Amino acid sequence: MKFTDGNWLVREGFDIVGASFVHEVEIDEKNGAMTAHVAPRPVADRAAMLDTPLLSVRFSSPLPGVIRVRITHHAGIVDRGPHFEIDDRRPPVQITDGPEEAVLASGSLEVVVRKTGEWSAEFRRAGGGRVTRSGVGAAAYVRSHDGGRWVREELDLGVGECVYGLGERFTPFVKNGQTVDVWNRDGGTSTEQAYKNVPFYVTNRGYGVFVNHPELVSFEIASEKVSKAQFSVEGEVLEYFVIDGPTMKDVLEKYTALTGRPALPPAWSFGLWLSTSFTTDYDEATVNRFVDGMLERDIPLRVFHFDCFWMKPFHWCDFRWDERTFPDPEGMLRRLKAKGLKICVWINPYIAQRSPLFEEGRRNGYLVRRPNGDVWQWDLWQPGMGIVDFTNPEARRWFADKLRALVDMGVDCFKTDFGERIPTDVVWYDGSDPQKMHNYYTYLYNKVVFETLQEKVGRGEAVVFARSATAGSQRFPVHWGGDCYATYESMAETLRGGLSLGLSGFGFWSHDIGGFEQTATPDVYKRWLAFGLLSSHSRLHGSRSYRVPWLFDEEAVGVARFFTKLKYRLMPYLFAAACEAANRGVPVLRAMPLEFFGDPACDYLDRQYMLGGSLLVAPVFDAGGEVSYYLPKGRWTHLLSGEEAEGGSWRKERHDYFSLPLWVRPNSLVAFGREAGQPDYDYADGATLRLYALEDGGRAEATVYSPKGEPELCVVAERRGGLIEVRYDGVGKPWRLELAGVAPEAVWSVEGASFAGDEGGAGAAFAPEGGAGVVRVRLGQSAG
Repeated sequence: MKFTDGNWLVREGFDIVGASFVHEVEIDEKNGAMTAHVAPRPVADRAAMLDTPLLSVRFSSPLPGVIRVRITHHAGIVDRGPHFEIDDRRPPVQITDGPEEAVLASGSLEVVVRKTGEWSAEFRRAGGGRVTRSGVGAAAYVRSHDGGRWVREELDLGVGECVYGLGERFTPFVKNGQTVDVWNRDGGTSTEQAYKNVPFYVTNRGYGVFVNHPELVSFEIASEKVSKAQFSVEGEVLEYFVIDGPTMKDVLEKYTALTGRPALPPAWSFGLWLSTSFTTDYDEATVNRFVDGMLERDIPLRVFHFDCFWMKPFHWCDFRWDERTFPDPEGMLRRLKAKGLKICVWINPYIAQRSPLFEEGRRNGYLVRRPNGDVWQWDLWQPGMGIVDFTNPEARRWFADKLRALVDMGVDCFKTDFGERIPTDVVWYDGSDPQKMHNYYTYLYNKVVFETLQEKVGRGEAVVFARSATAGSQRFPVHWGGDCYATYESMAETLRGGLSLGLSGFGFWSHDIGGFEQTATPDVYKRWLAFGLLSSHSRLHGSRSYRVPWLFDEEAVGVARFFTKLKYRLMPYLFAAACEAANRGVPVLRAMPLEFFGDPACDYLDRQYMLGGSLLVAPVFDAGGEVSYYLPKGRWTHLLSGEEAEGGSWRKERHDYFSLPLWVRPNSLVAFGREAGQPDYDYADGATLRLYALEDGGRAEATVYSPKGEPELCVVAERRGGLIEVRYDGVGKPWRLELAGVAPEAVWSVEGASFAGDEGGAGAAFAPEGGAGVVRVRLGQSAG
């Protein structure tokens, strides 16, 4: 929200009380905090102390390397919640109170508050490197002449500093120059609105800022003032956290420690999902025709999803199968699961008036009410629908019981759709502030569903397919990108959304392959298949037409088969990236500046990404197959062709539908599995670890996990001249070591392993001996 009129004037209708001069700094050693009381003008004598507002700016720390800032104007306002779930450990801090400045230090980060002269709170790294700063007048209390009130902060942005994140946003990847209102909306992927709004950003200077407010937070990112990141909330208090890296990965690790790490999804969820699509006609015969068609064409399907019309129209949700279309749902699910499938069904948190659950919910107070006691209803989406009040414990139990019955029937997971259009002219059961509940509602909704699944199927087996989200929702994966069109432009905006979401703490993300609205051309569909199957999760879904590949053309069948099996072979590598997401908060699908922090050529790249730490993917967004992308420095190897190329420049290529730029980073150890028919299998048994372009003095490492997330094989490779030394420690399952691009005749000697040939020309291969040990491979001079 903009409050100024250019650099010199305040917008008409507003008054700004800015933090300008420090009156006093109080030190609270007991609670590890310090508070600066700041006035809008100098307080030089007692007369100046009259009729002068103060802003109290309190500094503390919830985690090492993270500093909390709380700006308060009037402290007597009732806080009705809700609040984000924060891990507030309150580590020891060091406070230094000098005559000119006061310093609070936590881990690698400190804030330096000037005690004399103009207001300044500067955030620095240990050693003196500046992170950002709140200068004179930046922190402010704003009043409008019609009674509105806000607290605002402005933090400095440096030359060349780029801001990322703020949720899944489909606008330009770098947020500089944008106004971003953090307010969940169902607006599709082609607008500035977003389903997943997160009041957190990270910059290419290696720090992040999290605004700890679930209500509307308005950001002006280098827009109102081009050298400032401004944010404001309505009310009397503003709280935010400055999070030090020093790298962007470190920032995400600390941010997700603060707000919650993603749960590890079950391994089967990484397989190919097929949906009935939305408004298409389907029954058990249709479903079986599609499932059997995939099996007959050797496209290894893992999850089948029933979209909205598994229930009767105008009844969503009643959690009952439409008996006219599915007369034997339990038997049908049993028959589908006998084909090796997991089952997902669509739900939302709304109860239509025709649902038999509406009257039950109304009578028991399970639905959100208006201030006069009426149930809040409207006719958009479903006629007369109400909204489940998840602040009511009994309503949560009631909703969860419906899910438990479906799980008992054979359902494995739920697509948790909607949750964005939450009204504010309502009263919540627990008295929560309706403005704060608008964004926060999705957190409660998905938490109920996810925790019910955990209860029924166990930790590590629960997964949802969610559309809406806010800060902390990353705890409940997976999230998908929402309603996109079947065009290249929408495919590109979808990727921008996924990159932004990954830089907002979310580890797992998917999208509708081929687009949701309209029907893709065969060309777009095939290109989107490659993109979708090189994402963490992969789903074929649409609105008014089926998305099985043979309805596009026969080549689409081959493309779907090829990339599905490629993904399954890569599952040991991808699941290791998933474990890193769960353990550290680093996403599986990664924006280029996250992996190549400090490379300015990567700052604006939004049409390519890293899949895990070692694979670069550049989807093709062109009907002619042309693609331009940037390859960072080093000797890269194309995963599919084995071609080697020196990076540090842009490349322009043309690819057929069975290829795309898919490059392996130098100094990488990529784990491949033996299985191409399903995504969940014993990854360590028969794994191949392929070593790519290990430089002299370089190091590469990889861990192969079980499908439950337990490490089973840890491998570290180092090179000194012509000697490659590979240390490994595992549970004793057989595995292979391959040296990509190294012919067998280039190997002079090998210790600790037996020679295992050159399968498919990938490179010299070896079979290590025993569960733990060292393999030493000495190369000739021609081996690179």
